Amino acid sequence: MAHLLDLLRDFLAHYGYWAVAATLLLENAGLPLPGETVLLLASFSAYSHQLTLAYVILVAIAAATLGDNIGFAIGHFGGRPLLSRYIKTFRISHAAILRAEHLFERYGAATVFFARFIAGLRIVAGPLAGVLRMHWKRFAIFNFLGATVWVIVISTVGYFFGRHWSAVERVVGRAETVFAILGVAVLFWLWRRMKRSPS
Repeated sequence: MAHLLDLLRDFLAHYGYWAVAATLLLENAGLPLPGETVLLLASFSAYSHQLTLAYVILVAIAAATLGDNIGFAIGHFGGRPLLSRYIKTFRISHAAILRAEHLFERYGAATVFFARFIAGLRIVAGPLAGVLRMHWKRFAIFNFLGATVWVIVISTVGYFFGRHWSAVERVVGRAETVFAILGVAVLFWLWRRMKRSPS
C-alpha cells in the first residue's frame, strides 16, 4: 500500500491535473483504478500548494461525469456480451454485478447517485446502467449530481485534513458510508415529494 501511494504521488507530481483527469475518467468508464485515492492525494497536494483545490474539483467533476457517460455508452452499445467479457477480464464477481442490478431495479437512476460512494459499484455503475437501458437523461442528471457531491466531499476531506494523511485514509471509508446514507435519504425525500405532488 505504501509503495502504491508513492507511485501515485509521483504520478501526480509529474502530470498534475492530467493525472486526476485520466484516472477518474478511466475509473468511471469501468476500469478498476484508484480514483478515490488519486483525488485525495490531489487535494492533499492542493493543501501543500502544489495544485489549486478549485481546479482539482472542476477537473475531477468533469472527468468523473464524462467517464461515467463513456461507460454508459459502452454498456448500451456493447450489451450483455461485453459485460460478460468485462467481468472475466477484470475478475469482477457475478455476485457484485447481481447486487448492482438489484439496486438499479429497486432504486432506478438514484442508484447512479449513491454508487459514487461505493468503490466497487462506482466502477460498474455507468456500464451497467447502459446495459440495463436506463433512460440517458435521467442517468446524466444523477450522474452529474453524484459526481459533484462525491468530488467535493473527497476533495474537501483531503484538503482540510492534509496534515493528517494517514488518519484520512482510515476515515474516508466511513465518511463515504455516511454521505451515501445522507444522499439516499435526500433522494428518498425528493421521491416522496414528487409522488405526492399532483400530476
